[in-house]
Amino acid sequence: MKHKLTFLGLGALFGLILSRAGATTPDLYAGLFLFEDLQLLWVIATAIGVGLIGVQLLKARRARALLGGEEISYKGKPMTRALIPGSLIFGAGWGLSGACPGTALAMLGEGRLTALFVLLGITLGTWFYGLRRSRA
Repeated sequence: MKHKLTFLGLGALFGLILSRAGATTPDLYAGLFLFEDLQLLWVIATAIGVGLIGVQLLKARRARALLGGEEISYKGKPMTRALIPGSLIFGAGWGLSGACPGTALAMLGEGRLTALFVLLGITLGTWFYGLRRSRA
């Protein structure tokens, strides 16, 4: 239970950071995609930079998982042809909804009910993908 509360607190803190950075504001996404307001571009670029440095430090220290202690794997997924239409659909959904799927819960936490439509799209897209994979 202690771990769950810790992760809940870290998730809430991350949501607060996303909110303060403007990552939950649909108008900022529109500005980003129209190249009128690049605030979110700098947020994303900063996150990439911090992530790159963090992963390199974890690799150098041969870090292990906090829960369980197993070795952390850095193996990437192979490129497949199915990723191309999938990423186009993902991008279209992102642009049309004015919300990144990763920020949908933070938007909901702010009381933005439009996040319910984003979450519905995520759920339906995941369900459709699973249905398609099970038939293949």
